Amino acid sequence: QVQLVESGGGLVQTGGSLRLSCAASARTVSSYGMGWFRQAPGKEREFVAGISWNGGYIDYADSVMGRFTISRDNAKNTVYLQMSSLKPEDTAVYYCAASIYFRVATISHERSYDYWGQGTQVTVSS
Repeated sequence: QVQLVESGGGLVQTGGSLRLSCAASARTVSSYGMGWFRQAPGKEREFVAGISWNGGYIDYADSVMGRFTISRDNAKNTVYLQMSSLKPEDTAVYYCAASIYFRVATISHERSYDYWGQGTQVTVSS
């Protein structure tokens, strides 16, 4: 069983930046694809960004392209989401997820991910 723990959320003003971290409990995640998703109040959870096991493939939702950057450090079993130029519509609970059988074609699909963190709240004030 893999445990994922997100951190780095908080309150930030419009235009500000935050860096989220996702620490995994097992070294096996270094061979897994990883993703970030978010869920705003009253909305369904949505894909934000995904990264292959070695960082060779990365994808972003259109809404965050050019503002967010996903990265990973396999030596630390940690995935990051650097968020810049934050907007009020980025307010959500952000979840980290791990995919054992990572596929590029399904990088944005929730059902492709096997393990999920508890989430960290990001609030962007206007």
